[in-house]
Amino acid sequence: MSARELVATLVLLAALWGASFIFMRLGAAEFGPVALSALRVAGAALCLLPLLQRRDEWSALRRHALPIGVVGLFNSALPFVFGSAATLVLGAGLAAVFNASSPLWGAAIAWFWLGERLSGTRVLGLALGFAGVVGLAAAKSGLAPDGEGGAVLLASGSALAAALCYGFAVHCARRRLGDVPPLALAAGSQLAAALVLALPALWWWPAQPPSARAWWALAALAVLCTAFAYILYFRLIARAGASKAIAVTFLIPVFAMAWGALFLGERIDAAMLTGCAVILLGTALATGLWPRAATR
Repeated sequence: MSARELVATLVLLAALWGASFIFMRLGAAEFGPVALSALRVAGAALCLLPLLQRRDEWSALRRHALPIGVVGLFNSALPFVFGSAATLVLGAGLAAVFNASSPLWGAAIAWFWLGERLSGTRVLGLALGFAGVVGLAAAKSGLAPDGEGGAVLLASGSALAAALCYGFAVHCARRRLGDVPPLALAAGSQLAAALVLALPALWWWPAQPPSARAWWALAALAVLCTAFAYILYFRLIARAGASKAIAVTFLIPVFAMAWGALFLGERIDAAMLTGCAVILLGTALATGLWPRAATR
């Protein structure tokens, strides 16, 4: 992959995933977090499964059905619900900033759970990144109008729960599914997530029919921000490597804040910018990305 193609792919992927926070805000308000997430993964599965059939990779999905199901639970079903719930209160940009802590959770899990040894610089990055998360949550809840601070804290916790799920799913996939074709993993995980959320979605189905705008937001989430984005992401990993693909983490909040300000009139304040900078700096240190890139 050439440098130009790498940059173009990263920007496109970040733009799609940044836009997903806008679509979640528009859809969750009418569908509810659970129904929206269930329809999102079901739609993505319907897009990806025919491609899986064309490549004749069903056997890989069947052989690894259980671990793929676990990844579907923690990489799609739960974080999509948590993330959609967060956007009921938080703006798209702020939710994306909290979501950018996913690599921090992944590094923390590798350290505490898997016993991976971290250098002093990476430990410093963890401390710095989580300090940014706590500071941003405290600042936004303190700045909220009277009576809304608790709701902001709860929504921030929901966004961080989604990021924690992503961090856990990375290690599940890495330890158990390293030899599984990317498309089988993507399609299988979306199918598993759809099965997990089917009954909860029926239970929490919206009482009022969602508007056309909400349906369009759902379609964009399923087709563009999930199915197409997964294909793009796994192609990026295959051709450029995971260490370069992780750079998309640093671009998503930028696009989410820009889309939120442009299309939803959201305000970008100093607390968001400062918190975002601290979290991303901590992420760069904790993942070892910044010293390695600087050396190169």
